[in-house]
Amino acid sequence: MKFIYPAVIGQKEDGGYRAHFPDLAQCVVEADSLEEVIEKAKEAEFNWISAELEEEGAELPPRSEASEIALKEGQILRNISTTIKFFEGWEE
Repeated sequence: MKFIYPAVIGQKEDGGYRAHFPDLAQCVVEADSLEEVIEKAKEAEFNWISAELEEEGAELPPRSEASEIALKEGQILRNISTTIKFFEGWEE
């Protein structure tokens, strides 16, 4: 199943980058380059969603629309997608 959540990405004062997902509580990554922070964001999103789906009765948060997310100067919004393959016996 494919999941897509928006990530807010911005450059830090030290020159590195930080990405966070407004819809995924405490899902934040940092890296030295834009490309690296996007890759780390994909991995963090996968891990966050996987952990949430493992909890009985857990529900994923609704995805925010781009127009609902306020960006600060210099920040960009990027939709990050991840695919999670459900195994046999998984109850969707």
